[in-house]
Amino acid sequence: MNVITNKFILFDFDGVIADSYKPAFEVTKLICPSITGTAYRRRFEGNINDWEEPINHHTENCRHDIDFFTEYLPRMKSEVPLVSGMKEVIIELEKQYTLVVISSTITSPIEAFLETHDLMSHFARVMGNDVHKSKVEKIKMVFDEYGIEAKQCVFVTDTLGDMREAARMDVGSIGVTWGFQFSETLQKGNPFMLVDNPSDLSGVIRSYFQN
Repeated sequence: MNVITNKFILFDFDGVIADSYKPAFEVTKLICPSITGTAYRRRFEGNINDWEEPINHHTENCRHDIDFFTEYLPRMKSEVPLVSGMKEVIIELEKQYTLVVISSTITSPIEAFLETHDLMSHFARVMGNDVHKSKVEKIKMVFDEYGIEAKQCVFVTDTLGDMREAARMDVGSIGVTWGFQFSETLQKGNPFMLVDNPSDLSGVIRSYFQN
């Protein structure tokens, strides 16, 4: 059974734990055939659920009859691998920290993915898009549920949008460069540090809490 500690690591899922960029982008291209990789990545500079607000990329060729999750979830199950090296990192981190997934993907497929890779038992909670579409609100839920404060948490993510939502709750971020967005974009979120390899993550998290 997962032991609750007083320091929490909030993990984004897609791009951080699951190597899901390629199928996610392919499904998005089914909906919006003309979208480029650059435009797709830009959607993650805010909450992905709100991407149409700042920049509308729809054209007359976009398919509004295609639901992203209906197309994506079967691919997630069959095509998405675990990021190499993350299993060992998660197992090690859970010995010292409480781990929570905060994602814009639906909860149950994330839990199934983690079960498949024998990792679900290492997470205290998985909070997907069906829990709330706002990661700000999901961070608030973690605070309330566990009686903790921002200083006891860090968000590990691959997107600027997550960093911006975490910052609204005064939670610091650590950026990983193997996911959906590039280093130069992640730097705009003023992360504590950027990490290029999963094997370096534990040391950076330790430094974060020491500071």
